[in-house]
Amino acid sequence: MAFECTQCGICCMYLGDYIQIEEQISPHEFLAECVSTGTRFTARVDRDKLTLFDDCSWSAEHPSACPFLRPSGNGRIVCTIHECSPAQCRAYRCVIMRIFTPEGREAGRVTGTRALLSEDLDLNAVWERIRKEIPFWEDDVEDRIARCLEERGYRVD
Repeated sequence: MAFECTQCGICCMYLGDYIQIEEQISPHEFLAECVSTGTRFTARVDRDKLTLFDDCSWSAEHPSACPFLRPSGNGRIVCTIHECSPAQCRAYRCVIMRIFTPEGREAGRVTGTRALLSEDLDLNAVWERIRKEIPFWEDDVEDRIARCLEERGYRVD
């Protein structure tokens, strides 16, 4: 499934407990740790984001956010260590599929944790049936979910 990040920052707003700075090596280089995996990594602020990173006012207002997250204007919030971000960050996708009605109206979204976000009662009912039919831990689950939704008249992107 194609995924395009809109840089809303929501995915990283509560990662302050999971990505922690252990030691500052230089003004823009840190020894950090992914607490959930115990993985340590060297975080270097991307050259094009040095000025963004140096302004710590936003981080002070959002202490639960990842310490490397910063606003970049136009409502976008960016990772200042994107070039060397840890594997768990690179692999994350906040939306794995968008679900549309036959008329083309967006009816819901499936998150990277395979949860449905929808206020559409019909889609929620279909989703519950699919959850009972498909083991969500299997490798090809995204393709199987998409096929089931398409069989029921939805379009999936």
